[in-house]
Amino acid sequence: MSTAEIDKSFLGTHQDLEIDKLFRTLIKLEGSDLHLKVGLPPHVRVNGVLRPLNRPPIDDEEMVRLIFPMINLQDRRRRIFEEDGGVDFAYMLDVEDKTWRFRVNVLQQMGHIGLVARRVNNKIPNFEQLHLPPSLAELCKFAQGMILLAGITGSGKSTTIASMLEWINQRYRKHVLTLEDPIEYTFTDDKCLINQREIGMDVKDFMIGMKHAVREDPDVILVGEMRDRETFETAIQAAETGHLVFGTIHASTAASTIGRILDLFPQAMHSAIRSALVFNMRAIIAQKLLPSIKAGVGRVPTCEIMTFSPTIRKLLLEQQDDKLADAIRISKDAGMQDFTMSLKDLVEREMIDRPTAFEVAPNAEALKMALKGIDLREAGIL
Repeated sequence: MSTAEIDKSFLGTHQDLEIDKLFRTLIKLEGSDLHLKVGLPPHVRVNGVLRPLNRPPIDDEEMVRLIFPMINLQDRRRRIFEEDGGVDFAYMLDVEDKTWRFRVNVLQQMGHIGLVARRVNNKIPNFEQLHLPPSLAELCKFAQGMILLAGITGSGKSTTIASMLEWINQRYRKHVLTLEDPIEYTFTDDKCLINQREIGMDVKDFMIGMKHAVREDPDVILVGEMRDRETFETAIQAAETGHLVFGTIHASTAASTIGRILDLFPQAMHSAIRSALVFNMRAIIAQKLLPSIKAGVGRVPTCEIMTFSPTIRKLLLEQQDDKLADAIRISKDAGMQDFTMSLKDLVEREMIDRPTAFEVAPNAEALKMALKGIDLREAGIL
């Protein structure tokens, strides 16, 4: 029995529902999310931008007609919705001999029912398709340690991690265990055995999921987001005991991620956390998504990569975090790059325009000089 068939046995099969037309439109437009709100036409998110569909606004009666047949497919959904005023569930739809999976959230706001649904991707793009630095492949070769993806919501962190895990899946015989909220990509086992667990559906929260994970013989663990001290502590312990752990965190740069991690802990623990990072962290990748000017490309990532070289480790132990950005800038030979280097490369390859690059550049003057060919990577600052 295939994974899709197993999913259907749990999620339930159904005749076509009225809302299926909107899901098919989302697929046709290659959108990521569908939004339904009373008083407005349906909206879809395409390349990160919400766009209204060319159809009349939805009234309360139509909203009930669209949503309740989905809820009523399972008694459990209906019960949770009635008790909590909202419900999350997975929904599957066959379109042209292909099964699509959606993560659906039904909510109530200001006395009206609404819906937000995300399309779960089953095709995972590779580094080249995502225009990611090929150096990320070197990070996937580690057998132990932690790799963090930093960025704001919607910066492509989950997609980059999915691509890195798929790189591992195609090359190594390992057990990969993921904890996600929600699942955004579904993997197909290649060389790896992959188990994906969704927070709220398969396990209560990240911390409990991590406690179970280390007993399930994983080689690689994905923790969707480092939201609190307990989750990070459990994740770093998993790295210490021989696992390769991937995770995401909300931070704007690779260097500032250190402070974000320390903020999860009381001051008295900072020295111990620094030591744990020095011995177990392999890399921090900070990422932003930018609109592309290249035909056929919606958005491209600009990446800052900080690998934990001897220089980076020394600065961390000596609490010289203010020098991390300079260390990244002069350490290209160690596989590092800062946003200035990344933006320069994207402009020169005509992936983004100059105004976009300068709008997001941490240091506009440094980018200006870099585009003129002035190399700022001389040593002597550390």
